[in-house]
Amino acid sequence: MTATATALGDGVLDELRGILGGDEYVLPDLPARVNRTRVPAPFPVHRWGEFLPDVAVLPRTTEQVSEVVKLANRHGIPIVPRAGGTGLADGAVPLRGGIVVDVKLMNRILDIDLVDRTVTVQTGINMLTLNRELKAHGVIYPDDPASYPCSIVGGRIGTSGWSLIGGRYGHTRDLVISMELVLPTGEVIEVGDGGGRKVRKSSTGFQLKHLFMGHQGTLGIATEATLELVPRPEVEFAAFFAFSDYGTAWEATGALAKSGLATLAGVVLFDEWKLAYLRRDDEAYIPQPPTVRAVIASAMYGARDEVEPASRRLMRIAKETGGKYLGDEISQGDWASRHDRYATPLHGRLKDGQVVPMCWHCEDASIPYSQLPAVREKWHAIAKRYIDRYGIFDDWGMFAYTNAAYKPWGDYLTEIDIGIWEQELDEESWRGWVQCKREIAEVALEHGGSITACHGATRAGDVELVPQEMGGGFEVMKKIKAALDPNNVMNPGKYLLDQAYEGENGREAVR
Repeated sequence: MTATATALGDGVLDELRGILGGDEYVLPDLPARVNRTRVPAPFPVHRWGEFLPDVAVLPRTTEQVSEVVKLANRHGIPIVPRAGGTGLADGAVPLRGGIVVDVKLMNRILDIDLVDRTVTVQTGINMLTLNRELKAHGVIYPDDPASYPCSIVGGRIGTSGWSLIGGRYGHTRDLVISMELVLPTGEVIEVGDGGGRKVRKSSTGFQLKHLFMGHQGTLGIATEATLELVPRPEVEFAAFFAFSDYGTAWEATGALAKSGLATLAGVVLFDEWKLAYLRRDDEAYIPQPPTVRAVIASAMYGARDEVEPASRRLMRIAKETGGKYLGDEISQGDWASRHDRYATPLHGRLKDGQVVPMCWHCEDASIPYSQLPAVREKWHAIAKRYIDRYGIFDDWGMFAYTNAAYKPWGDYLTEIDIGIWEQELDEESWRGWVQCKREIAEVALEHGGSITACHGATRAGDVELVPQEMGGGFEVMKKIKAALDPNNVMNPGKYLLDQAYEGENGREAVR
């Protein structure tokens, strides 16, 4: 059996009201459904109405989520989990209508354990709110995405999110110790690295926690999570350096990342296209002379006794490799505003210099350090071809950010940002954009990288290449999906997983 889009009748809505406890938690009206469909990523707005849910529901407990999922199985209705809606891969966009399960009312802190250094929360809580509560205890939950003020723990689990300070503290998969999960059948389980909620390392059985990291809502809904706590850093040190060419900056990035400094939270390399874009943004960027063709940003966190000597060594390495320190105002101010940049300013430009409102899209591949220069050249060449052909795209530049938790010398989250004049998208230009994305992803795979480092690959242009990247693992993915979700109700259409069901051609993404 495969779930298909269903126009929900009064009987189903009444069942949902009974489960959730009233009309205020069951929202079939158009504004509620529209507001839980929109995402920051570009979307074919001329076809937007095709991808609305039939109803949005607001559970407050794991038991309510479980009963909603059981109802969906009885009636063959698709379920789409939704957290903060900040994702850039359409993981929470309903491809077949159905029920959007919005977890944002599940936002309670359930337990703060300062002895074993954990906090247990409902997954609708956001990191900013959580850390405000933790401040009085001298600890933080150090998951720090660009979308920090508005992203939510459940969404971070569903996307296996990436943290700006992951080099020091790890990313979401490293910081979530265990979770309570509603499976696609409605069964409730707990998964982690061991039997206990607070166990960080076990060799018993399969390591199931990682199966439910980055599944984009296809394998269930996380409702509670036990998270890692670390001491609030005594010192945050940020240093930005200017370079006259990309090649020198690339070599310096490698030297900084391989320094072995344990307090190093991350190193970021911005290229000249990115600097050209930032020069338009006089609210968040202090302009540099045109001789500056690349910038490195670095950050360190920890105890003062650790960070102060380490920062001196970092400054020395940057100077020895050709960097010019940009000063405290830029370094501290720009790093402090790192979350403000998530809502990218509308500084799009067409070929003739006209300013137009553009949405932002990023391709976020994982690329080995050695391959960054070659990938950069190919990606910008691809972007230029599509800019010249369609006239509604703009190259907003590229950055590479140390990607591996505790191993900053490894691969890099490598992102090319493209502005899209979304209101001008039509079928022809949308298909052009999908092909552009596919070519960018193909380059990542050609150079030994991954299609995505942090957002997922569930959109047209990326998703078709998932079997190529996963190899034989994709067959395992399909078997797991069919076993855990026999009725294909949990976020159907994503990751080509419809292929797991006999007779499905798999309408896997927006085309």
